[in-house]
Amino acid sequence: MARMRIAITGSSGLIGTALVRSLRSDGHEVVRLVRREPKAADEAAWDPRRQHVDASGIAGCEAVVHLAAAGVGDRYWTPAYRKEIRDSRLLGTAAIAEAVASLDTPPRVLVSGSAVGFYGDTGDRETDESAPPGDGFMADLCVAWEEAAAPAADAGIRTVFTRTAPVVSARGGAFGRRLFPIFKLGLGGRLGDGRQFWSLISLEDEVAAIRHILDTEALSGPVNCTLPEPVTNREVTDVLGRLLHRPTVFPVPAQVLRFTLREFSEDILGSKRVLPRKLLDSGFSFAHPTTESALRAALRR
Repeated sequence: MARMRIAITGSSGLIGTALVRSLRSDGHEVVRLVRREPKAADEAAWDPRRQHVDASGIAGCEAVVHLAAAGVGDRYWTPAYRKEIRDSRLLGTAAIAEAVASLDTPPRVLVSGSAVGFYGDTGDRETDESAPPGDGFMADLCVAWEEAAAPAADAGIRTVFTRTAPVVSARGGAFGRRLFPIFKLGLGGRLGDGRQFWSLISLEDEVAAIRHILDTEALSGPVNCTLPEPVTNREVTDVLGRLLHRPTVFPVPAQVLRFTLREFSEDILGSKRVLPRKLLDSGFSFAHPTTESALRAALRR
């Protein structure tokens, strides 16, 4: 990849932090868009609620990567937090898309976050980017989330949606904050009947996929960022128990998950057998192509 000036939202998050580090290590200039008063030379302000982006932060950028969004698994889905989940995605994406579209010299590419929740519950059906949206809150939200980037695409900017699976990392996310600590205590177990497929991706491969997208002109529209071999929750449970040398005898019944997590239980109990067809067809090579290798790599760190 030729050296570029790249603006990034969500640069303090799990993926954003790793992406900034990776890009800078190769000599790229990174501008971090922040929702507070900028404190460093590499920062510029943006405010999704006011639909404001400091034009000086994105001017001269060859690429913009938009990752900022409220975490779906961070808190219980009260009506207020459900609104925050939605607003953070739609308002933020609209602000960025309109800002880049308004530039005299717009970036060549906008990479905008999305999620495998777009597909809803896929059952045991293998699903790639050609599949239509599914049903449910997250599927409807992902559709609206991607549609919010229309101003950028309409302006002729190559626009890519990273439909990302849960990221496997000990540094954060659902695995780092919840699953790894629970399993390390020997309290882990399958969720529901454990037969639902989980599409996952390692943090290293997520960052590499975004960089591959930035550098691959042929990629546009949705790109699934998932492992090429989804496995069931029961298999994930067994691998975690084996890697951590802990028992996995505490299954969580589906009704308990539905009662405690409410709508978020759709994502936990629903099946996501999603394949990264576009990444594979464009020559992307995974560092951790299997669930076991992704889990093993995260636990080593």
